[in-house]
This record gives sequence, structure tokens and C-alpha cells, in this order.
Amino acid sequence: MIDIHAHLLPGIDDGPSRLEEAAAMCRAAAADGCTVLVATPHQRHALWWNGDRDALEALRSGVESALGPAAPRLLLGAAVRVGEGLIEALEDWPRGEVTTLAGSRYVLIEFSRVHPDPDPLSLVHELAVAGWRPVLAHPEELGWLADDLPTIGRLVGLGAALQVTGASLTGGYGRRTQERARALLDHGLAHFVASDAHDLERRPPGLAAAVREISRRWGPEVAELLTVTNPQAVLDDLPLPAPSERLSGAEA
Repeated sequence: MIDIHAHLLPGIDDGPSRLEEAAAMCRAAAADGCTVLVATPHQRHALWWNGDRDALEALRSGVESALGPAAPRLLLGAAVRVGEGLIEALEDWPRGEVTTLAGSRYVLIEFSRVHPDPDPLSLVHELAVAGWRPVLAHPEELGWLADDLPTIGRLVGLGAALQVTGASLTGGYGRRTQERARALLDHGLAHFVASDAHDLERRPPGLAAAVREISRRWGPEVAELLTVTNPQAVLDDLPLPAPSERLSGAEA
């Protein structure tokens, strides 16, 4: 399994505070079956701007060194908060302040949970036209969007891919969020499942429980698509293999 959204760098956001905790999170993810992790610190967030790519890479390298040779592969990315100047900042890629997923054209973008600013349809369109592949983080957690499947479908049609959080599917964030996450898979609107891990207890790493739930309700082929095949396309900087088809036959 490949986890494209996990807060694993120490001391720079609301993820682990110490190197030892960051390394422990990576080991836990590996024990749970993840072979590749993309460290995605918050970026361009009001509390955590994290625009120094060299500093982020130094932290990634430090965690990698602490893990040793038997560790999962650790790559660099970011969960990029949308806002004014994002498109312009991406023009400086790959050396600018915006960090894409594993150095690819995929950009993991985060909207505010309370308001859709900037307009998501316009932003996704602009990103796609500029040659980026926007990945919308945890849409099932966005109260202003999660129940609006027509708009979500339009976002996908404009070029967005959607990343659902594993704990949402397994009920870790409550029944309503679980129902919203399931609806995305039911309608073929999910492209990735990731952990969005922040710590070892409250928001831990690992995808095995989500894979079991996906396999039970939608089949092992869908679990493979969302946690291996599509994430591998990100690492290879290739388009997703095929548009998600409408999923059917889910168990109650």
C-alpha cells in the first residue's frame, strides 16, 4: 500500500513533535502494510506556511536516516492550503515554495472545512488548465461540500482527483462522515484512500483496516485501485490509469 497523505515530519505542524515519534509513525505504517509514505506537512496554512523546501527535505532525510534500511520508502509532499497566489506560486515549481506530491504534477490541496474560499470549481479548472493534477484532500470532511455530490462530480469532471481518509470509511470520524465517504465510493468519485495520519493514537498511520472495509463492500480490486494502483501513478507522475467507474454491489 502507498499512503499519499500523512503528517510525518517532526515539529513543523500539528503532526509529530519529535523525530522519535515521526520514526515510530513510519514504523507503524510499515507494520500495517504500507511500503511507501508521502510526508505531507501543512503548507501555505495560516499557522504553518512551511515554504522552505530545503528545510522540509532536511526533515524528511532526518526521519529516513532514523528509520534505517528496513524502513518504508519516505517521499516528500505537502497538504497545500488553497488561497490567494497558489497558481502563481506553482509557476516556480519544482524549486518554489509549493511542494507537490513526490515531485510530480499532482498537488494535494486542502480547503477550509467551514467555507469554500476560493471557489473550488474555478480553482480546479485553473490548476488543470495549467497542467496540474489537483488532488482534493478528504472531501467527506468538508461540511459545505460533502453532501453535494453533483458539485463533487463537476470537480472530478474538471480534473480533480479525490482523496478519502481511511478512518472516515471505518467509522473513526463518526457515522455521518462515514456515510459521506461511502457515498463517494458508491458513486465512483474516490481516487485515493490515505491515512492523513498525525500521531500514533488519535489519528494514527496505516491503511489495512480501510483496505479490509473497501474489500468487503466494494471488492479487493477497488481496494487495490485506491491504495496501490492510483497512488503508484502519482509516484510515476502519470495520469490515473482510468476514470473511476461507478461502483455497485456494495454490502449493507
